[in-house]
Amino acid sequence: MINEDTIKLLKECDAGAKMGIDGIEGVIKKVEDKKLFSILEKYLKDHEKLEEKIQEELKKFKDEEKDPNPLAKAMSWMKINMKLIKGEHDKVIADLMTEGCNMGIKSICRYLNQYESAMESVKGLCYDLVEVEENFAKDLRKFL
Repeated sequence: MINEDTIKLLKECDAGAKMGIDGIEGVIKKVEDKKLFSILEKYLKDHEKLEEKIQEELKKFKDEEKDPNPLAKAMSWMKINMKLIKGEHDKVIADLMTEGCNMGIKSICRYLNQYESAMESVKGLCYDLVEVEENFAKDLRKFL
């Protein structure tokens, strides 16, 4: 049986996946190192695959997707572009993406705790997103 926590958690997971996609798309064309580019490309695909699964779940529940907070997106865009002015793009990009991963993990874990009566299948999608973010941050470490 679907409950309100399930829908709310699913929407937050949706917004988190989209924020990850937006962040990666915002920097991938500015990367110089081929290995870093490959990592960004891999995790962009991972986020997109997860986003597709989330969308399928939202359709099952006949609910609408949730876009990331416009203010959060704007702040992220400004931070990325301000830091990239300084140079050393690859290190800055790795640092920014790591920060984004950490923020995403914190947010999703907060929502998992807040919406604890959500369906296990939806919680599973959130755990998948956390795992993607953790692995992404780990793979970025060599570029910091």
